This record gives sequence, C-alpha cells and structure tokens, in this order.
Amino acid sequence: MGMLSRFFGLQAAGTTVRTEVVAGVTTFLTMAYIIFVNPSILSEAGMPASSVFVATCLVAALATIIMGLLANYPVACAPGMGLNAYFAFAVVQGMGYKWETALGAVFISGCLFLLLTLVGLRSALITAIPTSIRSGITAGIGLFLGIIALKSAGIVVANPATLVGLGNLHQPTVLLSILGFLAIVALDALKIRGAILIGILLVTALSFAVGGNTFHGLVSMPPSIAPTFLKLDIAGALSGGIWHVVLVFFLVELFDATGTLMGVAQRAGLMPRVPAGAGRDAPTDRRMRRALFADSAAIVAGSVLGTSSTTAYVESAAGVQAGGRTGLTAVVVALLFLAALFFSPLAGAVPAYATAPALLYVACLMLRDIGELPWHDATESVPAILTVVAMPFTYSIANGIAFGFISYAALKLLTGRARTVAPAVWVIAAIFLLRYAYLGAG
Repeated sequence: MGMLSRFFGLQAAGTTVRTEVVAGVTTFLTMAYIIFVNPSILSEAGMPASSVFVATCLVAALATIIMGLLANYPVACAPGMGLNAYFAFAVVQGMGYKWETALGAVFISGCLFLLLTLVGLRSALITAIPTSIRSGITAGIGLFLGIIALKSAGIVVANPATLVGLGNLHQPTVLLSILGFLAIVALDALKIRGAILIGILLVTALSFAVGGNTFHGLVSMPPSIAPTFLKLDIAGALSGGIWHVVLVFFLVELFDATGTLMGVAQRAGLMPRVPAGAGRDAPTDRRMRRALFADSAAIVAGSVLGTSSTTAYVESAAGVQAGGRTGLTAVVVALLFLAALFFSPLAGAVPAYATAPALLYVACLMLRDIGELPWHDATESVPAILTVVAMPFTYSIANGIAFGFISYAALKLLTGRARTVAPAVWVIAAIFLLRYAYLGAG
C-alpha cells in the first residue's frame, strides 16, 4: 500500500488506495456495456464478434493502464461509441469497403492523431474549430446512434412508401427493448451505478425466457483474437479513395477524445493552468501531454488488435465523482477489463435488442449538446443543425460533418465575416467540397 501511495502520489492528491479502488470499480461498471455493444455493432460489418470482444477488452485495458501509469490520470479508455457505428454502418455497409480496409483507415487516422499530439498541435487545432460545429457533431452522432438503436430494437423498420415506419410493437423482443430502455433511464435517474450495464443484463436475462435466446455458459477461456489481429489493410486504405473516411475518423477522434479528456480532468481538479497568450484549451501540463499521448496511441493499438477507434470515456467522471484522483483508478479499470475476457459466453449471448436500449440512451445523452448552440446567430446555429439532421437522414457521419463545415464557411463568407473563420475550417470545408465534386455521393 505504501508503494502504491508513493508511486501514484495518493497523499498529495488527497486520496487513499481504498478510495481509488472504489472509484475504479465505479468507472468500470458505468462503461462495461461497451464489451457487449462494440462486438454487436462491429459484427454488422462482418467482423467476428468473439474476436472483437477480445480486442475490445484488450485495447481498453492497454489504453487505460497506459493512461494510469504514464499520465497518472483517473481516466479510462475504450472503443468509442459513434465511431464504431460509423465504421460498421456507413463505411462498410454504406460505402462498400471491406472491414479490413476500414481498420486501415482507423490506423492512418490514429497515426495522424498521434503525430499531431507529439508536435503539440492537437489543442491548437481543436480551438480553431467552431464550438457550434463541435456541438453539432456530438448531437448528430447521437441521432445517428438513435436511428441505429431503434432499427436494432425493431421499433423502426423500412417502409417503401415513407422510407421508415413503426415496427410491430407486439413482438416480445421489441417489448424487451422498450423495457430495457425505461429501466436504464430510471436507474440512471436514481443515481444507481452501472445503470446501462444493468439494463443490458436485465434484457438478456429475460431473453432466455421470452425471446428465444440460448444460454451457453458464463465463464470460459477467452476466444482467439487471430481473426482480427493484424488484419488491417493499410495499402487498401491508402489506394481506395478513402481519405474522406480518414478525415472523419480524425475529426471525431479530435473532438471526442480531447474534449472528454479535458472535461474529466477539469472535474477532477487536474486541468493545468493556461498561461497568458496560450490557446484557450492548450494543455501545458506534462501529465496532460502524456494523457493526450496515451489516448492517441490507443487508436493505433486498437486498429492493430481489431476494433474501431479508441477514445477517453466520459464515464470516467463517475469514478472522479466517487473520489478517484490518480492513475490508480485507471489501473483498477484496466484490470477489470482483463478479467472480463473470461466472460465471453455471456457477451456472445447478448442479443442486439438488448444492446439497443443502451445505444438509445447514449444517443439521448449526446443530444444535450444542442442546448449549447448560439440560437441568436444563424451563421452558427444553422450549420450545426445541418450537421445534426444530415447524419441520420443520409445515414452518414461524414455527410453530416461535411454539410456543417461547408455551410459554416459559406455563410460566414456571404455575411462578410470570413475573417472570423479559422484557416483550418476553410481547409476542411474545401476538402469536403472537392470530395463531392470528384467523388459524388457515398
């Protein structure tokens, strides 16, 4: 205990080993749903769910333990929600790329992300992107997750006359999804830790009785990761005209990971002071720079193991609320992810309609960012709303981001406020314009 206290600086942080362990368990319970949801989503891209389950646990453990040991931050990492849906439903199913090529695109975006972090430009770039567009991207991904969740639950179905319609609400699986969603929301409102995980397990348990599911055991040795390990096709990603996909991965990783990391650090009282003249979000502290490096390297590691982009998890705030202040909290989370490797039969028994309520609730939480838009300024709010509505209605996060950046630049130009637009916005808008001009839809 004394060695742990000295290594992580527990006394200086005003915490104890017991507090850090409790905080780690709390964080794990709030984000453990990803070990069920991620394989479910990526299996829609043709990836073997059992191998994705192993990759999810391994990359979450690896990234989180690096965060804890290198940066001494109480922040956990895992494959990000939204990006896994974009990977499976937009890049693979929508654009027709193989999942190996999509992994190659994740690897390239991760390398760019890591390079940007190492040269110190990451925070400078994120401050150049308008806050309204950032809010629009988060909310748009929320709506995108929402329509995927409703489809997986059977609540929304295809309709030849109206494109979409209401599913059969008499089906047991649909009713179980609705029950799971209400349970998750109620439990979370009552401040019960692990509400999302409890909801998933509740629906899964009921599925054996009324959903026709089959129980194959609870504990076993981990499945093989061979079907996804080192299967990324970097050459295919470089030569397949997939650079707009890389750009989307890169931008969402930039907003999601950096924003989450700094937000949790701020809540824990770990955010460094920003000297006069520095960027608004510029991280100057050595621990923060190491934390940025840890979550950047995790993206590359995830693509090698066989999963979509990894990011810092906002659920880490639950552990901070429980008293977590050092990397020991993160180490505890990492160890629990490694222990989860032995529960693969349970993960394989979780049906899509059991994870759909979790997706839908995450979607609801992500939509809260709409409230932060400057509604009095149409040149800010309209591009953000175009971003939000384009993602679900074109079934593409890429199109939503493109519509947002292009309309933002155009409206600022037409209203004589071009000088207020950062150069990075013009560059990103131009890239998307060229993509539509030469590649068209897709």
